[in-house]
Amino acid sequence: MIQEKKIEIACFNLDSVLIAEKSGADRVELCDNIALGGTTPNTHLVQQARENLTIDLYVMIRPRGGNFVYSVVEFEQMKSEINALKTLGVDGFVFGILKEDQTIQIELNSELVALASPLPCSFHRAFDAVTHYEQALEDVISCGFTTLLTSGTFSNVMEGKDVLKQLVVQAQNRIQIMPGGGLRSTNISELNERVNANWYHSSAITDGTEIASPEEISQLKKKLQS
Repeated sequence: MIQEKKIEIACFNLDSVLIAEKSGADRVELCDNIALGGTTPNTHLVQQARENLTIDLYVMIRPRGGNFVYSVVEFEQMKSEINALKTLGVDGFVFGILKEDQTIQIELNSELVALASPLPCSFHRAFDAVTHYEQALEDVISCGFTTLLTSGTFSNVMEGKDVLKQLVVQAQNRIQIMPGGGLRSTNISELNERVNANWYHSSAITDGTEIASPEEISQLKKKLQS
């Protein structure tokens, strides 16, 4: 049986959430602050999204923009946000913590994964800052993450497609490798042919705004299924 290929849409506002569901997305990753690459959304937005979605809702847990090395205070904030958002009926969380040397912070990530349980967690594009991606993948798996969002350690998925392919092979279905970063309907067919992941991630923003394009989401799904 061939597994259906699926699309997660990164949404930064309620408009995009509604568009994602209506246009055939399989999951929403909800964030704030598109200019910073995504931070934890406010509680009100999460509540609104949950009330309007039937598909899965994953929420970003990231206290600020910039690097992925966090202070004790920031880590405590991340824990508080997970505890609070678990009560709102979300389906999963998205985060990632690195050490100063750009390796995976196994202890802290594992603590957050355990705190989020039984909800699944995705490790986000903090992964793209690591130096040794083979070891980093094993570390992410050991923390208990179910999905890895990555552009293959390059600035976008097309530049990173060979690494993405290697990650899929190395993962051996122990974790979902989800390519994201510059993914559009214009390149998803080529990328999928090379990488053959089960999940793909895009903001589906095509016009310079912060709102997802219904047509782009439809085209992403169409090209992924063809």
